[in-house]
Amino acid sequence: MNVDLSQFYQVFFDESAENLAEMERIFLAIDPANPDDEELNAVFRAAHSIKGGAGTFGFPDITVVTHTLESLLDLVRHHEIALTREMVDVFLQAGDAITMQLTGHRDGSSVDQQLIERVCEQLSAISGCSVASPVTKQVQSTSPAPPELNAEAASESTYRIVFTPPHDLYTRMVRMEPIFEELSAMGDFTLTAGIEPHHEFANYDPTRCLAIWEMTLTTDRTPDDIREVFMFVADEDEIRIEKSTAPAAIAPTQGETAPDGGAIQGRRLYDKNETAPGAYGRRPGEKAETSSIRVGVTKVDQLINQMGELVITQAMLAQAAKQLDPVQFENLHRGLSLLERTTRDLQESVMSIRMLPISFIFNRFPRLVRDLADKLGKQVELKLVGESTELDKGLVEKLADPLTHLVRNSLDHGIESPEARIATGKSPGGTITLKAVQQGGRVVVEVGDDGAGLNRDRILAKAAQNSLPVSDTMSDEEVWQLIFAPGFSTAEQVTDVSGRGVGMDVVLKNVHAMGGRVSIFSTHGLGSRVVISLPLTMAILDGLSVRVGNETFIVPLNSIIESLQPLSSDLNEVGRNNTTVHVRGEYIPLMRLGDIFSIPGAVQRPEEAVVMLIEAEGEQLALLVDELLGQHQVVIKSLETNYRKVDGTAGATILGDGRVALILDAVDMVRLWRSR
Repeated sequence: MNVDLSQFYQVFFDESAENLAEMERIFLAIDPANPDDEELNAVFRAAHSIKGGAGTFGFPDITVVTHTLESLLDLVRHHEIALTREMVDVFLQAGDAITMQLTGHRDGSSVDQQLIERVCEQLSAISGCSVASPVTKQVQSTSPAPPELNAEAASESTYRIVFTPPHDLYTRMVRMEPIFEELSAMGDFTLTAGIEPHHEFANYDPTRCLAIWEMTLTTDRTPDDIREVFMFVADEDEIRIEKSTAPAAIAPTQGETAPDGGAIQGRRLYDKNETAPGAYGRRPGEKAETSSIRVGVTKVDQLINQMGELVITQAMLAQAAKQLDPVQFENLHRGLSLLERTTRDLQESVMSIRMLPISFIFNRFPRLVRDLADKLGKQVELKLVGESTELDKGLVEKLADPLTHLVRNSLDHGIESPEARIATGKSPGGTITLKAVQQGGRVVVEVGDDGAGLNRDRILAKAAQNSLPVSDTMSDEEVWQLIFAPGFSTAEQVTDVSGRGVGMDVVLKNVHAMGGRVSIFSTHGLGSRVVISLPLTMAILDGLSVRVGNETFIVPLNSIIESLQPLSSDLNEVGRNNTTVHVRGEYIPLMRLGDIFSIPGAVQRPEEAVVMLIEAEGEQLALLVDELLGQHQVVIKSLETNYRKVDGTAGATILGDGRVALILDAVDMVRLWRSR
């Protein structure tokens, strides 16, 4: 039976990427002088899984590299050779090589074969073993290539294969279908125990599987070829292959019958009504976290979009119900109230699907810091704080580049050389801290270092040289903002790390595109911090609707401090067309939304309207609105996609009556006030 294994390629690529990430994490944290045996076993298993999968799916070039890496790791974990830092460097390079090969097979991108050969030679030199060239085994297409026959496979033979799965096979959510498909491609394959033989192969019932799988295969391949298929899921001692003239079967349990009335071939270890462990179910009492499924991002995005439409529809129904007598239509109002609660709960559940821990990004930086610090001759420790903080997947992906620029800048410009640090009374090693924390409806990500800090005089001099408007009276905050100018760099020479003036302007542009903001704090000689504040999610938010004239605006709840109606004595005119509101000893600038958005009919006298206090970037602002309408859960729609950018807004939403309302951005409103 010819089977197309390409349908399982993506699963292999995803699982291999996870294994490589785990290997890199362990190698970066391991102490070569005193390695932990369990960690060594973990990296060996990861390499072993990738090798087995590559063999199963027909990627022999990957098999060569992983086999060489696996052999060396086996010597290390059995303490036949001692682990060194140089060996860890080679292991990391091998991981990079395998990643490049996987990307080549997945995307069709080019592979540096010289790099692959060099890595294999380094691994072989350490282990003292020789290996075949990975270039000669390079796969020219994504179609699996059949293994070569050897002398033992001159004619067809029938083999009885017994597979005893490892105890964690099901909890690792390993699927058996690719194994069966590969064996079927080798010859005449029959599964004699483990599933009900009357089922179609592709539609067998996975909840009725045995803990031991027995099968027969008539093929011209060797036992080693057959064993290689199972390397993706099991160790060698879990596979028993015997040459047989007829297939053997496990005796059926007395009294058991198949749904069609015949005897079931094979003894079940799970009752037909019990859920077997694995990717398809859990044992009673097992924690739900051990089971998961892979879902395409497109499907998740579609689900979120549909959730947004449901929120809008629920708001429309609630708006229409306001016109109905609550006594006469009591049941309808009660049902709509229940619908609102259910919609909110559903929305929270759906949004949680799209949330990812920021460790998804943070975990890539230990390797970057390690390699770049060695290249620059610096001693740097990376500290990660708040890795479990969750953020919208779309934001997580877009945050990677800005953080990479900031970490590289800290390494190159911030952290001094060991000699320079010692001369200033510091320890020779510097520290870079990546920190994430949730604050209300926003996530704050910080990149800090204990280096030299920003040099105010050098920045001002470079800015003047670039014809930027500067003066000695500028505050430190204003000076720090100069480094975001396109092409700005204080580096004395251009290197392959930095110095070309591209980076910080990209950081600012990307963060603003995500609805975020960037702040810089620095103390000369003590270090600097770059703080990025982002919205928690990009899809749905809780807001308060307000009326200005005949227009409705949405103000995010997380930016509102309070609302009040001021007295005339609380208002003060400052300069020309500037008004402040006196609130508990503080004078807060007043911004009239009617004037900002040129809305006719808006109330101009604050004592006749409502003042809403908002906070952003450490500053408070008083917004003058005509009326507070009520709290809503709104779906954010992009204005740039459908219209254009409107200053002071984060997007728009559709109200229950079908009208469009602008969603105010507190940060943008503060900046708009500053500019005016």
